[in-house]
Amino acid sequence: MGTAGTSTDGIAGERRHLINVAYRLLGSVTEAEDAVQDAFARWYGLPRGRQEEILSPGAWLTTVTGRICLDLLRSARARRERYVGAWLPEPLPDRTEWDHAGSANPTGPADPADQIVLDESVTMAFLVVLESMTPAERVAFVLHDVFRYPFTEIADVLGRTPAACKQLAASARRRVSVARAPVTATGQAGVVKHVKEAWEAKDIAALVGLLDPAAVMTADGGGKVGTVLRPVEGGARIAQYMVAMADKAPGLELLERSVNGVPGLVAQRAGVVMTVASFDVCDGRVTRIWAVRNPEKLRPWHDMAG
Repeated sequence: MGTAGTSTDGIAGERRHLINVAYRLLGSVTEAEDAVQDAFARWYGLPRGRQEEILSPGAWLTTVTGRICLDLLRSARARRERYVGAWLPEPLPDRTEWDHAGSANPTGPADPADQIVLDESVTMAFLVVLESMTPAERVAFVLHDVFRYPFTEIADVLGRTPAACKQLAASARRRVSVARAPVTATGQAGVVKHVKEAWEAKDIAALVGLLDPAAVMTADGGGKVGTVLRPVEGGARIAQYMVAMADKAPGLELLERSVNGVPGLVAQRAGVVMTVASFDVCDGRVTRIWAVRNPEKLRPWHDMAG
Protein backbone atom coordinates (compact mmCIF):
# COMPACT_ATOMS: atom_id res chain seq x y z
CA MET A 1 0.00 0.00 0.00
CA GLY A 2 2.47 2.57 1.13
CA THR A 3 6.18 3.01 1.43
CA ALA A 4 7.42 2.19 4.89
CA GLY A 5 9.75 4.63 6.56
CA THR A 6 9.65 8.36 6.89
CA SER A 7 12.28 9.47 4.38
CA THR A 8 11.46 12.56 2.34
CA ASP A 9 11.98 10.66 -0.93
CA GLY A 10 9.71 7.84 0.17
CA ILE A 11 6.91 10.20 1.17
CA ALA A 12 7.26 12.32 -1.96
CA GLY A 13 7.02 9.14 -4.03
CA GLU A 14 3.44 8.66 -2.84
CA ARG A 15 2.30 11.84 -4.58
CA ARG A 16 1.56 10.28 -7.98
CA HIS A 17 -0.54 7.53 -6.44
CA LEU A 18 -2.47 9.97 -4.27
CA ILE A 19 -3.20 12.28 -7.23
CA ASN A 20 -4.63 9.26 -9.08
CA VAL A 21 -6.84 8.33 -6.14
CA ALA A 22 -8.02 11.90 -5.53
CA TYR A 23 -8.86 12.64 -9.18
CA ARG A 24 -11.06 9.56 -9.42
CA LEU A 25 -12.76 10.53 -6.18
CA LEU A 26 -13.30 14.19 -7.10
CA GLY A 27 -13.34 14.42 -10.90
CA SER A 28 -11.23 17.58 -10.63
CA VAL A 29 -7.49 17.90 -11.19
CA THR A 30 -7.37 21.14 -9.23
CA GLU A 31 -9.27 19.77 -6.24
CA ALA A 32 -7.25 16.54 -6.34
CA GLU A 33 -4.00 18.49 -6.18
CA ASP A 34 -5.31 20.60 -3.30
CA ALA A 35 -6.46 17.50 -1.39
CA VAL A 36 -3.07 15.82 -1.78
CA GLN A 37 -1.21 18.96 -0.74
CA ASP A 38 -3.45 19.17 2.33
CA ALA A 39 -2.65 15.53 3.19
CA PHE A 40 1.09 16.16 2.87
CA ALA A 41 0.78 19.31 4.99
CA ARG A 42 -0.86 17.25 7.73
CA TRP A 43 1.92 14.65 7.49
CA TYR A 44 4.70 17.20 7.80
CA GLY A 45 2.77 18.85 10.61
CA LEU A 46 3.06 15.70 12.75
CA PRO A 47 5.73 15.59 15.46
CA ARG A 48 8.73 13.51 14.42
CA GLY A 49 7.96 10.93 17.08
CA ARG A 50 4.42 10.46 15.75
CA GLN A 51 5.73 10.05 12.18
CA GLU A 52 8.09 7.30 13.35
CA GLU A 53 5.19 5.44 14.99
CA ILE A 54 3.39 5.16 11.64
CA LEU A 55 4.48 1.89 10.00
CA SER A 56 3.18 2.79 6.54
CA PRO A 57 3.24 6.52 5.73
CA GLY A 58 1.70 5.72 2.32
CA ALA A 59 -1.29 4.05 3.96
CA TRP A 60 -1.63 6.98 6.37
CA LEU A 61 -1.52 9.48 3.52
CA THR A 62 -4.10 7.50 1.54
CA THR A 63 -6.45 7.41 4.52
CA VAL A 64 -6.09 11.14 5.13
CA THR A 65 -6.48 11.96 1.44
CA GLY A 66 -9.60 9.77 1.31
CA ARG A 67 -11.11 11.61 4.28
CA ILE A 68 -10.33 15.00 2.76
CA CYS A 69 -11.95 13.91 -0.51
CA LEU A 70 -14.97 12.58 1.35
CA ASP A 71 -15.47 15.97 3.01
CA LEU A 72 -15.05 17.72 -0.35
CA LEU A 73 -17.59 15.43 -2.00
CA ARG A 74 -20.12 16.19 0.69
CA SER A 75 -19.65 19.95 0.37
CA ALA A 76 -19.52 19.70 -3.45
CA ARG A 77 -23.16 18.68 -3.57
CA ALA A 78 -24.23 22.06 -2.24
CA ARG A 79 -21.73 23.93 -4.41
CA ARG A 80 -22.85 22.15 -7.57
CA GLU A 81 -26.45 23.08 -6.89
CA ARG A 82 -25.30 26.69 -7.31
CA TYR A 83 -23.18 25.88 -10.38
CA VAL A 84 -24.41 27.53 -13.58
CA GLY A 85 -25.56 24.79 -15.95
CA ALA A 86 -24.36 21.19 -15.93
CA TRP A 87 -21.25 20.19 -13.97
CA LEU A 88 -18.83 17.82 -15.72
CA PRO A 89 -15.50 16.37 -14.53
CA GLU A 90 -12.30 18.06 -15.69
CA PRO A 91 -11.04 16.40 -18.91
CA LEU A 92 -7.51 15.03 -19.09
CA PRO A 93 -5.17 15.36 -22.08
CA ASP A 94 -2.59 12.84 -23.26
CA ARG A 95 0.54 14.96 -23.41
CA THR A 96 2.30 12.54 -25.78
CA GLU A 97 -0.14 13.55 -28.53
CA TRP A 98 0.95 17.17 -28.26
CA ASP A 99 4.71 16.88 -27.71
CA HIS A 100 5.49 16.70 -31.42
CA ALA A 101 4.34 20.31 -31.76
CA GLY A 102 6.98 21.35 -29.27
CA SER A 103 4.43 23.14 -27.13
CA ALA A 104 4.86 20.99 -24.04
CA ASN A 105 7.60 22.00 -21.64
CA PRO A 106 9.43 18.86 -20.46
CA THR A 107 11.74 20.86 -18.20
CA GLY A 108 8.96 22.74 -16.40
CA PRO A 109 7.23 21.69 -13.19
CA ALA A 110 5.20 18.48 -13.43
CA ASP A 111 1.52 19.10 -14.05
CA PRO A 112 -0.71 16.98 -11.78
CA ALA A 113 -2.74 16.00 -14.86
CA ASP A 114 0.35 14.31 -16.30
CA GLN A 115 0.61 12.04 -13.27
CA ILE A 116 -2.83 10.51 -13.73
CA VAL A 117 -2.89 7.08 -15.34
CA LEU A 118 -5.31 7.11 -18.27
CA ASP A 119 -7.38 3.93 -18.05
CA GLU A 120 -11.03 2.90 -18.03
CA SER A 121 -11.52 4.31 -14.54
CA VAL A 122 -10.99 7.88 -15.77
CA THR A 123 -13.09 7.88 -18.95
CA MET A 124 -15.69 10.63 -18.92
CA ALA A 125 -18.48 8.04 -19.07
CA PHE A 126 -17.10 6.33 -15.96
CA LEU A 127 -16.56 9.57 -14.04
CA VAL A 128 -20.09 10.72 -14.82
CA VAL A 129 -21.42 7.48 -13.33
CA LEU A 130 -19.29 8.08 -10.23
CA GLU A 131 -21.02 11.46 -9.90
CA SER A 132 -24.34 9.66 -9.43
CA MET A 133 -23.09 7.90 -6.29
CA THR A 134 -23.28 9.11 -2.73
CA PRO A 135 -19.92 10.36 -1.39
CA ALA A 136 -19.53 7.22 0.77
CA GLU A 137 -20.40 4.90 -2.13
CA ARG A 138 -17.89 6.63 -4.37
CA VAL A 139 -15.07 6.39 -1.85
CA ALA A 140 -15.78 2.73 -1.07
CA PHE A 141 -16.08 1.79 -4.75
CA VAL A 142 -13.02 3.68 -6.01
CA LEU A 143 -10.73 2.52 -3.22
CA HIS A 144 -11.85 -1.12 -3.42
CA ASP A 145 -12.76 -1.80 -7.05
CA VAL A 146 -10.25 0.51 -8.72
CA PHE A 147 -7.32 0.51 -6.29
CA ARG A 148 -7.95 -2.85 -4.55
CA TYR A 149 -7.83 -1.58 -0.99
CA PRO A 150 -9.31 -4.02 1.55
CA PHE A 151 -12.51 -3.01 3.29
CA THR A 152 -10.73 -3.02 6.65
CA GLU A 153 -8.65 -0.05 5.47
CA ILE A 154 -11.57 1.66 3.70
CA ALA A 155 -13.44 1.46 7.03
CA ASP A 156 -10.81 3.80 8.52
CA VAL A 157 -11.50 6.34 5.79
CA LEU A 158 -15.29 6.24 6.04
CA GLY A 159 -15.58 5.67 9.79
CA ARG A 160 -17.83 2.65 9.19
CA THR A 161 -17.51 -1.09 9.65
CA PRO A 162 -15.85 -3.17 6.90
CA ALA A 163 -19.22 -4.88 6.31
CA ALA A 164 -20.94 -1.52 5.78
CA CYS A 165 -18.18 -0.48 3.38
CA LYS A 166 -18.64 -3.70 1.43
CA GLN A 167 -22.36 -2.93 1.09
CA LEU A 168 -21.59 0.59 -0.13
CA ALA A 169 -19.22 -0.73 -2.79
CA ALA A 170 -21.80 -3.31 -3.89
CA SER A 171 -24.45 -0.61 -4.27
CA ALA A 172 -22.05 1.53 -6.29
CA ARG A 173 -21.11 -1.46 -8.44
CA ARG A 174 -24.75 -1.94 -9.42
CA ARG A 175 -24.88 1.64 -10.67
CA VAL A 176 -21.75 1.07 -12.74
CA SER A 177 -22.95 -2.22 -14.24
CA VAL A 178 -26.13 -0.53 -15.46
CA ALA A 179 -24.38 2.47 -16.99
CA ARG A 180 -21.03 1.15 -18.13
CA ALA A 181 -20.52 0.10 -21.74
CA PRO A 182 -17.30 -1.47 -23.00
CA VAL A 183 -14.94 1.06 -24.57
CA THR A 184 -13.43 0.04 -27.90
CA ALA A 185 -10.97 2.78 -28.74
CA THR A 186 -10.38 1.60 -32.32
CA GLY A 187 -14.04 1.68 -33.28
CA GLN A 188 -14.60 4.93 -31.41
CA ALA A 189 -11.71 6.66 -33.17
CA GLY A 190 -13.32 5.98 -36.56
CA VAL A 191 -16.70 7.34 -35.47
CA VAL A 192 -15.12 10.43 -33.89
CA LYS A 193 -13.15 11.06 -37.09
CA HIS A 194 -16.38 10.97 -39.12
CA VAL A 195 -18.07 13.31 -36.64
CA LYS A 196 -15.18 15.75 -37.04
CA GLU A 197 -15.43 15.65 -40.82
CA ALA A 198 -19.22 16.09 -40.83
CA TRP A 199 -18.96 18.91 -38.27
CA GLU A 200 -16.32 20.72 -40.33
CA ALA A 201 -18.47 20.33 -43.45
CA LYS A 202 -21.56 21.51 -41.50
CA ASP A 203 -23.31 18.44 -42.88
CA ILE A 204 -26.39 18.00 -40.70
CA ALA A 205 -27.53 14.85 -42.51
CA ALA A 206 -24.16 13.17 -41.98
CA LEU A 207 -24.13 14.15 -38.31
CA VAL A 208 -27.65 12.78 -37.81
CA GLY A 209 -26.47 9.51 -39.33
CA LEU A 210 -23.58 9.32 -36.85
CA LEU A 211 -25.68 10.17 -33.80
CA ASP A 212 -28.01 7.77 -32.06
CA PRO A 213 -31.61 9.06 -32.32
CA ALA A 214 -31.72 9.14 -28.51
CA ALA A 215 -28.27 10.73 -28.09
CA VAL A 216 -27.72 13.32 -25.37
CA MET A 217 -25.21 16.17 -25.37
CA THR A 218 -24.24 17.84 -22.08
CA ALA A 219 -22.13 21.00 -22.02
CA ASP A 220 -20.29 22.62 -19.11
CA GLY A 221 -19.51 26.31 -19.41
CA GLY A 222 -19.68 27.05 -15.70
CA GLY A 223 -21.38 30.37 -16.43
CA LYS A 224 -18.07 31.69 -17.78
CA VAL A 225 -18.67 31.08 -21.50
CA GLY A 226 -21.81 30.74 -23.56
CA THR A 227 -23.29 27.26 -23.85
CA VAL A 228 -26.55 25.39 -23.38
CA LEU A 229 -27.52 25.13 -19.72
CA ARG A 230 -29.56 21.96 -20.15
CA PRO A 231 -28.69 18.74 -22.02
CA VAL A 232 -29.62 18.67 -25.70
CA GLU A 233 -31.57 15.48 -26.43
CA GLY A 234 -32.04 13.72 -29.77
CA GLY A 235 -29.60 13.18 -32.62
CA ALA A 236 -31.32 15.66 -34.96
CA ARG A 237 -31.36 18.47 -32.37
CA ILE A 238 -27.72 17.85 -31.46
CA ALA A 239 -26.68 17.92 -35.14
CA GLN A 240 -28.46 21.25 -35.64
CA TYR A 241 -26.87 22.67 -32.50
CA MET A 242 -23.38 21.55 -33.57
CA VAL A 243 -23.73 23.21 -36.97
CA ALA A 244 -25.12 26.37 -35.36
CA MET A 245 -22.05 26.45 -33.08
CA ALA A 246 -19.76 26.11 -36.09
CA ASP A 247 -21.54 29.02 -37.81
CA LYS A 248 -21.00 31.22 -34.73
CA ALA A 249 -17.31 30.34 -34.39
CA PRO A 250 -15.45 31.03 -37.64
CA GLY A 251 -11.84 29.97 -37.57
CA LEU A 252 -12.47 27.13 -35.14
CA GLU A 253 -10.05 24.24 -35.66
CA LEU A 254 -11.03 20.69 -34.69
CA LEU A 255 -8.34 18.24 -33.58
CA GLU A 256 -8.65 14.52 -32.94
CA ARG A 257 -7.17 14.02 -29.47
CA SER A 258 -7.55 11.56 -26.64
CA VAL A 259 -9.75 12.81 -23.81
CA ASN A 260 -9.29 10.85 -20.59
CA GLY A 261 -7.66 8.09 -22.61
CA VAL A 262 -10.48 7.74 -25.17
CA PRO A 263 -10.72 9.27 -28.69
CA GLY A 264 -12.33 12.71 -28.56
CA LEU A 265 -12.24 16.13 -30.19
CA VAL A 266 -10.61 19.41 -29.19
CA ALA A 267 -11.80 22.70 -30.65
CA GLN A 268 -9.31 25.55 -30.64
CA ARG A 269 -9.18 29.02 -32.07
CA ALA A 270 -5.94 30.94 -32.63
CA GLY A 271 -4.12 28.27 -30.64
CA VAL A 272 -6.41 28.52 -27.61
CA VAL A 273 -8.42 25.46 -26.57
CA MET A 274 -12.09 26.45 -26.38
CA THR A 275 -13.87 23.11 -26.02
CA VAL A 276 -12.92 19.53 -25.18
CA ALA A 277 -15.50 16.96 -26.26
CA SER A 278 -15.79 13.38 -25.05
CA PHE A 279 -17.95 10.74 -26.70
CA ASP A 280 -19.68 7.52 -25.79
CA VAL A 281 -20.11 5.26 -28.82
CA CYS A 282 -22.32 2.18 -29.05
CA ASP A 283 -22.88 0.08 -32.17
CA GLY A 284 -21.13 2.61 -34.35
CA ARG A 285 -23.18 5.60 -33.23
CA VAL A 286 -22.57 8.38 -30.72
CA THR A 287 -24.87 8.02 -27.72
CA ARG A 288 -23.42 10.70 -25.43
CA ILE A 289 -21.38 13.86 -25.92
CA TRP A 290 -19.81 15.71 -23.00
CA ALA A 291 -18.48 19.13 -23.99
CA VAL A 292 -16.35 20.95 -21.43
CA ARG A 293 -16.05 24.69 -22.16
CA ASN A 294 -15.41 26.11 -18.70
CA PRO A 295 -11.89 27.62 -19.13
CA GLU A 296 -11.02 26.83 -15.51
CA LYS A 297 -11.44 23.12 -16.29
CA LEU A 298 -9.26 23.33 -19.40
CA ARG A 299 -6.12 24.45 -17.58
CA PRO A 300 -4.12 21.25 -18.36
CA TRP A 301 -4.84 21.78 -22.07
CA HIS A 302 -3.81 25.41 -22.34
CA ASP A 303 -0.04 24.89 -22.45
CA MET A 304 -0.33 22.23 -25.13
CA ALA A 305 -2.27 24.02 -27.82
CA GLY A 306 -0.73 26.20 -30.42
